[in-house]
Amino acid sequence: MSIRLRLTAWYTCILAVTLILFGSAVYGVVHFYTFSKVKSNLEEQSKQIQPNLVLYISQGELKFDIGGLSATSGFQSSQIFGQLHDYNNNRDLITENLGRMKKTFPVPSAKNAFNVDTFETFRLNGNPFMVYQKPVVVQNQLIGFLQLAVWTGHEEELLSLLRSILIISATIMVLMATTFGLFLARKSIAPIGKVIEAADQIQKGSDLSVRIAYDGPQDEIGQLINTVNNMLGRMEGFYKNLEESYAAQRRFVSDASHELRTPLTTIRGNVDLLQKMWSKDDSERPNLDEETMHQMTLEAVSDIADESKRMSRLVSDMLSLARADTGRTFEKQPVPLEILVEEVARRAKMLPRTAEWITGDFSVLNGVYINGNKDYMQQMLFIFIENAFKYTPEGQVVFDAFIYKNQVGIRISDTGIGMDKEEVPHIFDRFYRADQSRGVTEGIGLGLSIAKWIIDELEGSVEVVTRLGEGTTFIIWLPIVFPTPLE
Repeated sequence: MSIRLRLTAWYTCILAVTLILFGSAVYGVVHFYTFSKVKSNLEEQSKQIQPNLVLYISQGELKFDIGGLSATSGFQSSQIFGQLHDYNNNRDLITENLGRMKKTFPVPSAKNAFNVDTFETFRLNGNPFMVYQKPVVVQNQLIGFLQLAVWTGHEEELLSLLRSILIISATIMVLMATTFGLFLARKSIAPIGKVIEAADQIQKGSDLSVRIAYDGPQDEIGQLINTVNNMLGRMEGFYKNLEESYAAQRRFVSDASHELRTPLTTIRGNVDLLQKMWSKDDSERPNLDEETMHQMTLEAVSDIADESKRMSRLVSDMLSLARADTGRTFEKQPVPLEILVEEVARRAKMLPRTAEWITGDFSVLNGVYINGNKDYMQQMLFIFIENAFKYTPEGQVVFDAFIYKNQVGIRISDTGIGMDKEEVPHIFDRFYRADQSRGVTEGIGLGLSIAKWIIDELEGSVEVVTRLGEGTTFIIWLPIVFPTPLE
């Protein structure tokens, strides 16, 4: 059974029980009030009538005889049916209206007369009567039994009509409540059907952008729909992040395989060449003089060494990025920035380059501290400097720093080949290299990705300004821990 039918059945049953209890109470109160008035009227009329007693002596004993009934002027003779039973003569004295009924009320035996209830209902010829009865006792001797009755047909008709009205109205109300209850339950539960439909649609497909439209009140169902919509929104975000992660992982594996294939192919080719040149089998050894073989051997070993270094750098960079992907970070402490950048500037002079190396005045960084890690900060700066040297075949590379609004800006500017502005959003992607640099400059495209991870861990940012053929400027913004002392 559905929730809609169960709800309808429950409140229909509750309504039916409530109507039964209410109708029974109303009927009981009306019944009690109606017959209470009848009984009080009979008691009042019983005071208006007295039996006529005749005294006589029989065999030396004083005896009583009932000669009839005498009533005062307040006795309602037309409405009250009276009957007086004489136990001595075993006869019934009745009023005229009762005589027309041609029947009398049943009379208890003399020994049971004292135990008869005061009020009792009888039917004569199918007519209902409420009877007030009491024994007539003189000197502790039962001589008669008085019964006064009133016809209660109107009262019973009224109660029967009331009973019919209560039953019919209750039945109509239950039927109406059931009909409207089903309608209201269907309307109230309809949003839950939308929730089920949306969940089923998501289950059958992969469209997590589905939302449940609801413009009703913010009751329990409204709160449920809002919760489901929020849950779907979070699921959609998680799913997109997961898809992006899977795509990045596939791209990472593909690019890593591509980058490793070249050095491995070179190493394998040189190893095969060396095996042939120094093979013991003369048929496989090339017909070359010793000096040429020695020169080719040196070149092959040099190529193998270079490719091995390249693979070593690639694996090291991949390990750094894998560490970043797992959410691991490095220990941080206040680092004096002036000492760090001066050391980087001094060591950068030793790097292979064809451009002029120009450093600025780093005294502005005196007393400036960055919450970071010295080794990782040096690695990050060397990545930008090496990139500047790599993509600046002629011209100059400038390395300086400045302070702006409680942040320090470290600038690496070159006059190299530059980039298109469409390429800037992708330069920090793994294995990404500008098209014009592929095959021209060496590299695997992981350096800037590692640098961006280090900057993010330092809670900093990087700004890029570039123009194709004119050069590129990187500004690394880092928050200052201990600001420069006031002059």
